[in-house]
Amino acid sequence: MDEGKPTRSTWWSRPRSREVFGPGEPEVHGETPGSGAASVSPDGDFALQAPGDATGSASGGPTSEGDFELAPPKGAAEDSIVRTPGSGTSERDTEGDYELAAPRGDAGAGQAPGLEETDGKVRQLPVEPAVDRPEPPPVSDSTGTPPYGVPGPWAPAPPVQHPATSSAETREPVPPEPQDTAILPPPEPHHTTGQSASGAPGTPVAGPPSPTAPGAYVAPPPAPPSASAGDTTSALPDAPTPWQNYDPWAPAPLQQTGAALRTKDQRSRRSRQALLAGALLLALVAGGTGGVVGAYLERHGVGDDVVELPQAGREPGERAPGTVAGIAARALPSVVTLHVSGAAESGTGTGFVLDDAGHILTNNHVVEPAGADGEISVTFHSGDTAKATLVGRDSGYDLAVVEVSGVHGLRPMALGNSDNVQVGDPVVAIGAPFDLEGTVTSGIISAKERPITAGGERGDGSDVSYVDALQTDAPINPGNSGGPLLDSRARVIGINSAIRSAGNGSGSDSAQAGSIGLGFAIPVNQAKRVAEELINTGTATHPVIGVTLDMDYTGDGARVGTKGNGGGPAVREGGPGDRAGLKAGDVITAVDGRRVHSGDELIVRTRAHRPGDRLRLTLERAGKEVTVTLTLGSSDGS
Repeated sequence: MDEGKPTRSTWWSRPRSREVFGPGEPEVHGETPGSGAASVSPDGDFALQAPGDATGSASGGPTSEGDFELAPPKGAAEDSIVRTPGSGTSERDTEGDYELAAPRGDAGAGQAPGLEETDGKVRQLPVEPAVDRPEPPPVSDSTGTPPYGVPGPWAPAPPVQHPATSSAETREPVPPEPQDTAILPPPEPHHTTGQSASGAPGTPVAGPPSPTAPGAYVAPPPAPPSASAGDTTSALPDAPTPWQNYDPWAPAPLQQTGAALRTKDQRSRRSRQALLAGALLLALVAGGTGGVVGAYLERHGVGDDVVELPQAGREPGERAPGTVAGIAARALPSVVTLHVSGAAESGTGTGFVLDDAGHILTNNHVVEPAGADGEISVTFHSGDTAKATLVGRDSGYDLAVVEVSGVHGLRPMALGNSDNVQVGDPVVAIGAPFDLEGTVTSGIISAKERPITAGGERGDGSDVSYVDALQTDAPINPGNSGGPLLDSRARVIGINSAIRSAGNGSGSDSAQAGSIGLGFAIPVNQAKRVAEELINTGTATHPVIGVTLDMDYTGDGARVGTKGNGGGPAVREGGPGDRAGLKAGDVITAVDGRRVHSGDELIVRTRAHRPGDRLRLTLERAGKEVTVTLTLGSSDGS
């Protein structure tokens, strides 16, 4: 770019003359001694020249390597040359170098400038501060070098400096890195005897430092000064700086994330690990594929002689809520199986959860074998088993309530309304026939208000149950007793209690006979009232009309007897029948307009109501039909 053009020196490259000289420096005006060693350029700058020969300039000449050696100045006196002690008149020391002596000053001064001799002692005078001369304005030169401090187009970037500083107390100095040259012991200091500034001969004067040669001793860097006792800032940890993510002096190269690059061994080890993982994965895939293929070949065989039948695929398991499957899915978690054991007998039945407190409703004849000292065990649909205690039972309604304790997550079953049931409505029965828990059957309501009686094994009639039952053709078998009869919304409308079998009704065969489509369930409205009374009081009340019926009457209707139990009157004095005007021998033919054909049927119709309800009775008395109104009492005599 500037090749072939003369280079013009500018003001910032010129040596600046010094107005004030330091101690020991002679004041030079004009040319220095031996002015042949430098010349003045037209611009007023000095240009260095090679030393001349011994006659016209310096006596030094180029060495074999092309370098020049310094020669003693011409203007110096003979005695200014420092000589080695004992060397005679030789001008050089034993190593062939010259050493500079203290300046002697001008001839007329007698001492060096800046020095003062007092009582034979030389002291240095204070130096006045140097005054810089004003710099000339910069010369516009597009081909020249820009002023110092102004970056140019080819100016090199400043060297990278390590930003982190170490504390003397928290970090140890880093030893210098080993060099290629061997470290030699430090040479002994070389001194020559010459004349000091005060003129005292024989004082050793240290020679100038020589440039470091290959293999020379290299002094270690000085240790950083230790922090003083009062300096607390040096002991503080270094604050995090952005430079901490990059350290050009780190022993290993860094990635962009600041993590050290892996070494060759680490990369090799990682490659081996990756190959091993790939081999294991390949083995797993191959093993799985082989297993699937083997299973397929084992199931379907190889060749065309294997017959494979078409089959439907898997379908979702959920069913519509109104289907039998949907009803069973919602009701089964609330149904339980009861195992009862007593001193004389044992049995199995079904029940369902009434509330979160652990009350379970079932039939009286299911828990009756336990007696007073028996054991009742409840098994839930999940398979969990818990012990149960008897809360209360009533043989007239054939209902009982037991309770389990310490069981969480119970799901009470929703109760429906048996008065809303119509003949032909679909129903689902759930129970444990012959201890097969969770059995689901379905059917319809075959009839309503079917008067039935159950029990009577004792012979005195105290265990006879009178039920105004719902009849269903849903299969009900021994073990279903106490289970729920559900409507299409999975709500309880009845409690399965009795069946009519094809046997002759006697013997064990009759007890274990199966269903012929004639099942009977206690309406849930009646069961709800009895269950509440059993839970609250432990007993249930029975509605009564206060008369004694002639159970041997074979005519149509229910006839009031002539004598009561124990020889008393058939119509109890002050009872509900007495207050309604009933008399002995009256035949009751209807209750609320519904025909009554027997004494048992009249009891069933009465038990379907609550104590305190009002009934309209149709009577036949002396060939005439009479209608009376009666308010039901309770079995406790009220």
